[in-house]
Amino acid sequence: MKLNRWIFGGVMLMLSWATFAQEASKGTLLDKIIVKVDNHYILKSEVEQQYQQYLSSGQANTPTRCQLLEGLVINKLMLAKAEIDSVIVEDKRVEMELNSRMDQMETQYGSSKNIVEAFGKSIVNLKEDLRTSLKEQLTGRKMQDKITGDVKITPKEVAAFFAAIPTDSLPYLPSEVEVGHIVRLAQPNKNQKEELIAKLLDYRKRVEKGESFEELAKLYSEDLGSGKRGGDLGFSKRGQMVAPFEAAALKLKPGVMSDVVESEFGFHLIQLLEVRGQEYHARHILLRPDYQKLDLTEPTKFLDSIRVLIQRDSIKFDRAARDFSEDKPTQDAGGMLIDPGTRTTRMPFDSGMEPGLYFSLDSMKVGTISTPIPYRTEDGRSAVRVLYFKAKHPPHFANLKDDYQKIAAIALTRKKNQAVEKWFMKAKDDVFIFIDDEYKDCNLLAGSVTE
Repeated sequence: MKLNRWIFGGVMLMLSWATFAQEASKGTLLDKIIVKVDNHYILKSEVEQQYQQYLSSGQANTPTRCQLLEGLVINKLMLAKAEIDSVIVEDKRVEMELNSRMDQMETQYGSSKNIVEAFGKSIVNLKEDLRTSLKEQLTGRKMQDKITGDVKITPKEVAAFFAAIPTDSLPYLPSEVEVGHIVRLAQPNKNQKEELIAKLLDYRKRVEKGESFEELAKLYSEDLGSGKRGGDLGFSKRGQMVAPFEAAALKLKPGVMSDVVESEFGFHLIQLLEVRGQEYHARHILLRPDYQKLDLTEPTKFLDSIRVLIQRDSIKFDRAARDFSEDKPTQDAGGMLIDPGTRTTRMPFDSGMEPGLYFSLDSMKVGTISTPIPYRTEDGRSAVRVLYFKAKHPPHFANLKDDYQKIAAIALTRKKNQAVEKWFMKAKDDVFIFIDDEYKDCNLLAGSVTE
């Protein structure tokens, strides 16, 4: 068994949420059980479905069916060992993740109605179908963390890993860019604020007169995720929520409602339900301003003045981003955008990039900063931003100097794969494993660890 070509933890954990939902919603086909690992089993259809997904994705180096089955066997062994070793994922954690992922699906499909039409099931039934699979997924991840949590990589090991790659096998990397931005959000005017506050105060009066907070949240809250649950946010650890929300919630006694609270997400009416140690349970009704009607004049003027200061070298871009940007994910990093795949500041400069960003950079020179550009944040808020084109790296064969972070990530994954393989070779003797004769040639239980 050799895991070097795989992200550790098996193929199922790499599937997108939409694919995961689609597969889970189909139910299990009683076609043929090809592997049993204690009380867990793998169907032939699971391997075939994953194989066809890889073929249709157009990815290079499509794995063989044996390699896909290998990942599934590791997943099932992790689940079996988790039961033996009492590695438990709490139901509360599963529910929070399930609700979060259903919210992601609603964003992707546009509405709950569209999800129902796409899968042919009610939201309740779909969640029931997904719950067991999600718990297995989270349990597998927890076992991965237990197995590989202490695995680290040193610069010496990274260099050795790179030196072992044959010259004719070095990947040719596309052109990459490093880009930063400073974002300012459009703010509601006085009349818009007063209108939203008045609505929330009216809802509070209605609850005080006997109406259900939960039902009002379902009807009016613009937090679509919690709104469907009557505004219920579940238990939150201290420091998890934005400061204005948390400060207001923790001042309340259970069952009491807050005054209207303004945060970066909009205006909240909060009701505290329970406090348990360092956690608290609250629900809310959220109203947002109509972002289509917000005036961009003030943030545009503000950013234009910041741009002039940067151009005059009165302030450095990274300092300006930390002091003035309202984009939380990039603010602490000095405004630099991060590629989600590599977690580095170098992003492929191609058609896969956000179109607005791609076309803006295409007309800019390296080292320059753009004029203020209208921008829509990921959660739909109206904003303005300036772009800083820090660097452009031409296409090249991978090298240790320019691509250290990428190479280190691959080397670390390989080392974690080896840790999983060592664990597998020991753990396989602790459980009952049956493999159908059709797959004996895959040699899933044989082999030695590749050092």
